[in-house]
Amino acid sequence: MPDRRDLALSQYDISPMAYRELYYFCLQYGEMRQRLSDIYCVGSGRISAMPKGTDISDSTAKKAMAAVQLRKNIELIERAARQADDEIDGYILRNVTEGAGYTYLRHALGMPCGRNKFYKARRKFFYILYKNRGN
Repeated sequence: MPDRRDLALSQYDISPMAYRELYYFCLQYGEMRQRLSDIYCVGSGRISAMPKGTDISDSTAKKAMAAVQLRKNIELIERAARQADDEIDGYILRNVTEGAGYTYLRHALGMPCGRNKFYKARRKFFYILYKNRGN
């Protein structure tokens, strides 16, 4: 985060390191959605006469467990954005998951709120996400 300042979330009792953990968790949102999509694609295991190991593995079960965890994390981020402000939740999501700045959201995408309301909602988003992750 060399060109970005950390949010001051001490009023919410969130340390700078906890904020960075949440920040980087949110940046993985696109990757999580892509991995979830990839899990649902049809695939097959390698067919070979050579044994690969001694354990019995169920690739379908592994994929299902990974899908459940990914879906849970995606829903956690989306729910926190809705709870922070359901009027601008899509804009909050673009900001925290893609790094889209206020100016871009306001002028290019037509976000219907001012700077103060947006930044207050973003701080609230991180507070809600912090609490919902079990901290």
